[in-house]
Amino acid sequence: MKKDEKELSCAECGTLNCHKHESRYPKFCLTTNVDDAMLEESLECYQEEGIDRKIAMAAAEIEGKYYGQLTRVEEILAFAGRIGAKKIGIASCVGLAAESKIFAEILKVNGFDVFMAICKVGSRDKCEIGLKEEQKIRPNTFEPMCNPVLQAKYLNKAKTDLNVIMGLCVGHDSLFIKYAKATTTYLVVKDRVLGHNPIAALHLTQTYYKKLLIPREL
Repeated sequence: MKKDEKELSCAECGTLNCHKHESRYPKFCLTTNVDDAMLEESLECYQEEGIDRKIAMAAAEIEGKYYGQLTRVEEILAFAGRIGAKKIGIASCVGLAAESKIFAEILKVNGFDVFMAICKVGSRDKCEIGLKEEQKIRPNTFEPMCNPVLQAKYLNKAKTDLNVIMGLCVGHDSLFIKYAKATTTYLVVKDRVLGHNPIAALHLTQTYYKKLLIPREL
């Protein structure tokens, strides 16, 4: 790519021909311009016997068998069973502890062992990692930091086979995934404003959330 050329990707594609083969690929398509070595390396992950192939096969089988039939909760149960998971770790936001406990009960009823750690585990004040008092939600009060690294270490110690994130904050979820050893998936993605339904903001960009298409500093 020349220095003055704009790097194009799937974000600029208007055909999505890789999905149904009913149109044409754009000139910049990531499918038709793929590096052969990179493609082969990706396919090898699915061909070799191991966790990558097991995950891919389980996900595809559930999609094919239950498309549009199962809730996310049920899909996680089906997925856990197909990859041979016995112990499920739950990395929960403290604000979703009640919902996480219900999910834990569902897992137990279905024969899984459960180990759960909430985000405030360790209970250390946010100022200990360098946050200023005025940056807290409630300045000059004890405000425990979220500790996703410790959550991950607890679940690693418990030797979980599959971890489920329950509404960890943006960034905290990234740290949890980075340090967790077991395969990790989501049940709840946090969005405090939209009732944990973040895609609503995208659906409303032509009406109530037009402001998202206007550049601004946050």
